[in-house]
Order: sequence, then C-alpha cells, then structure tokens
Amino acid sequence: MRGLTEANLKKLAGARSFERGLGYLDAVSGVEIGDSWVTATVHGTERYEVELTLDGPGGLAGECDCPYGLEGNFCKHLVALGLTVLARRERLPRQRKAARERAQDLDGWLSVLSKEELLALLREQIDGDRQLRLRLELRAASASGDLAAVRSRIRGLLDIGPFTRYGYVEYADARAYADQAGQAVSAIGALTGSGRAADAITLARETMRLLAEAVESVDDSDGWLGRIGADLADAHLDACRAARPDPEELARWLVGHVLGDIDDGLTDIDPLDYEDVLGEEGMAVLRKSAVEAWQGNRRGWAEKYLMERLAKAGGDVDTVIAVHAADLSPNGHTHLVIARELDTARRADEALDWAERGIRETRDLSDVDTALVDYLCDRYTQADRPSDAVAVRRDHFRARRTLAAYQQLRAAARTGDCWPAERAGALALLRADAERRQQGWYGGSVLVDALLDDKDVDAAWQAATQTGAHDRQWLALADQARADRPADALGVYLRLAEPLTKQTGNAVYEQLVALQLSMRDCHRRLGTEDEFAVHVTALRTAQKRKRNLMRLMDQHSL
Repeated sequence: MRGLTEANLKKLAGARSFERGLGYLDAVSGVEIGDSWVTATVHGTERYEVELTLDGPGGLAGECDCPYGLEGNFCKHLVALGLTVLARRERLPRQRKAARERAQDLDGWLSVLSKEELLALLREQIDGDRQLRLRLELRAASASGDLAAVRSRIRGLLDIGPFTRYGYVEYADARAYADQAGQAVSAIGALTGSGRAADAITLARETMRLLAEAVESVDDSDGWLGRIGADLADAHLDACRAARPDPEELARWLVGHVLGDIDDGLTDIDPLDYEDVLGEEGMAVLRKSAVEAWQGNRRGWAEKYLMERLAKAGGDVDTVIAVHAADLSPNGHTHLVIARELDTARRADEALDWAERGIRETRDLSDVDTALVDYLCDRYTQADRPSDAVAVRRDHFRARRTLAAYQQLRAAARTGDCWPAERAGALALLRADAERRQQGWYGGSVLVDALLDDKDVDAAWQAATQTGAHDRQWLALADQARADRPADALGVYLRLAEPLTKQTGNAVYEQLVALQLSMRDCHRRLGTEDEFAVHVTALRTAQKRKRNLMRLMDQHSL
C-alpha cells in the first residue's frame, strides 16, 4: 500500500477534485484487488472504468476513462476509488496476498499443460471472444509475412458493421469500436518493430483512409477515434523513420495529406515532423509542392496553413505576410494578423501601416474587427498620438452606436483631454437614435445606458421618460436614483414586480424578493414603513401557496 494515503490522493488530484471525489464514494462498485493494482467501476455522468496502480515506478498512479482522466489527470473518480480502498485497508494485505497466490496458481497450472491442452484451451477462448480472435488472427498474418492477409485483418478490425445500429455506431458503442481500431494501429507498429517498416507505411496510409470513412458513421463525442488517429499518425512517422522511403514521394504524399486527400480530421500530420526523414532533397520538394498548391488556390485554408507553417519554420516573415495578404478578410482581421506578425519580427512601422490600411479598407466600420481598432488605438497611444486614437474611436462609435464603443471613445477622449466636446457629439447621435426608436418603438436605447454609465442619473431618467427604456434599464435607473428619488424608484419597483407575481419558479422568486427589499428601502427613506407592511401582508396573502417564495421572504424578514 506504499503511497496510497489521503494526503497523496489530495496531492495528485488537487483540492477541488479531491473534494468532488468525496461525493462519489457511493458510486464505486465492482472493486477488484490485484497484487499491485485495484480496479473498479465508478458511476458518474457515465459509467467509468478506473484503475489505481499502487506500487508503480513513480509511486501511486491511476487511470480513468472519463474525459478529464483521459487528458492525463488524476480525477475525482480515482479519488473515490482510493478513499474506498483506504476505508477497507485492514483487509488489503490479505486480499493482495490472495491475488498473488491466484496468479501463481494459474501460472503453475498453465506451465504443466501439454501443447495440445494449451491449444485446446486457447481455441476455447477464441471461440468465445471475438476480440481475442481478431487480435490473434492479425498477429498470425503478421508473423507469416502475408501483407494481403494483414491488410484483410485490418479491414476487419475497422469494419463498423458489428457495432452499428441502423448503419451508425452510437455513442454507447464508440469506445468498443475504437478499442478494436486501436488493435490495427498496434499491429502496424508491430510491423515496424519486426523489420517490415515499408509494409507498415503502406498499411498506415490505407488505414488512414479506412478510418476517415468509418468516422463519418461513428458518434465520437468523447474523441476515442481522435486518439486512435493520433496514434496512427505516430505509427506512420515511426515507420518512415525506420524504412527511409523515397523522400520525393514522401514529400508529395505529405502535401497531399495536408491538402485533404484524406479528409478525416483525425490524423493531424505536421510535415515538419518528417524533416529528418525527408532531408534537404525531400524538404525542397515539400516546399515546391506547397508553393504550387498555394498558387493554385490562394484562398484555400489547407494551402494557406501549409505555406504559413513552412514559412514560419524558415523564419520567412515576408512569405507569411504574402500568404495572408492574398486573402484579406473584409473586416480587417487579416490586416491585424499581419500587423502582429510584423510586430513579432520587430517591424513596428510596417505593422502600423497594415493596421491603418485595415481600417481604411473596411467598407463598413460597424463590421470591423474590434481587436483591430483596439490594436491601432493602443499603438497611437504608445506613440503619443491621442488625437488619432480619438478619431478612430469616434469613427468606430458613429458606425456602431453601442455602449462598449461609447466607453472606448470616452477612455480615449479623456486621455486626449477632449471628452466634454466628444461626449456632446456622441450623446447628440444617441438622442437622435432614441427619437427614431421612439417613433418606431424598438424598446430601450443606448442613450440611457450611456448616461447611466456616465453616472448622469437625472439625464438618464429624463431620456428614459422621453424616449423609452427596457425594464433592465429602468431597474438600473431606480437602483441608482433610489437615494435621491425614492418615490420615483418605488414606482418602478412596483411596476416591475407586478408581472412576477403571476409567475412561478425559484429564479422568479429571487427577483421578486430583491424588488421587495428595494421597495422596503424606498419606504424607509420616505418614512412610510407602515405602507410597506400593508403591501407585504397583501403580497403574502395572495402568494401563500408558493412555499419557496414564502421561505425566501422569511429569510429576508419580509
């Protein structure tokens, strides 16, 4: 039991996962004790298989097939199993000894069986275990050197047929299918290890295609096939390093794969991982092929990705910029990407030029990437050009007319010491908008929000009264005005509370009680506590069937 303590569980899991694990103690079932391991099932959102290694090289460790555990984390389910084991610690020495003795007995029994008896036993297991049969058939084909037989077995492992319902592998069966597909990847790796790396390359590429076809019919919500795809990519790379295929052919295949010859989204291969295999000759072909593909489709995502990847690896900033410049987005986002690339290359003047160009070339500033506006204004501020920053913010606000754009204009104008004049112009635009909204009645206006954000409560109240406001705005107005205008605020609270009395649900009750507390404060300021008492009594009488509401009102002494 070395290493299995509450302290170590907490250290491995972290305080949060440890605390959450305490809530899963009753969800642990099927605990099985081995000599150096413990397995169990833990029922969480799904049914998870959990294993603790008690005496591993690094001490206590564990694996769980929940999403968090699959990322390599020591999860709450492992904590629950560990605590369950610790609760029975007095039995464990005896249970581990019994497990060790069972293993020794089994080994001893197998060792005295004749070849014929062992074969009979193995055949019996094969007849009852399809997975075992497929694994052994694949190993037999690999050992025989029959590539066609290995290919056939791999196709069998990737066949979704045994797992489908109405032609689709559902979520509950996806893990089992992925486990079977993983056996094919293991077999490819074994070929490389047995000196048949060239065959492994061929089969890896064929398997990528088969997996790409299969994934279309599998609910891979938990990413099981994604992990198999990553393992398959690694197996292909290992095989290439062992076999050293023709570099030109490999380069062309890599480019074709990246550009979508196999559209699977699973085997995410980075051609630069193959640089040691390709050598100078192969890398030259890779670059040439990438350039040709990009020149043929400058707006293709994969073509741009490959060109950018190769250019960045070679430190070729100009090519990176050329790739982006060939497909500029209409909202200025690509201009910003280029500016940041130039910043990284310490070419600040060019970066600023691209950012300014992005603003100029955006036809409608209401659609501009706001990050570009922020970037440009930050650059102007750093260069002590506050008036330019204000001009950009002003144009952006005029195009967008949002509270966020107003706030950003205010910040820039205050830095430039020109906020009063800018504020007057901005509010004039918002008032005109509010009047148009009033005529067509679209609800509340940005004008009210802007005035509230300026803490100009009286002006905001007047604007809301004249041009209308959303209930959210009226509530904010009442909250800010309550100290100086309690009677006006009380009228707002009463109006907002009335429709809530006809609704149910805890969220509604919380809103209703919050309004009652605000009303109580207004009555205190007005010196009319008796009126509030009458109001609360009437509310309780009318709402007495809503027990959760009554309980909440009791908690707040209402």
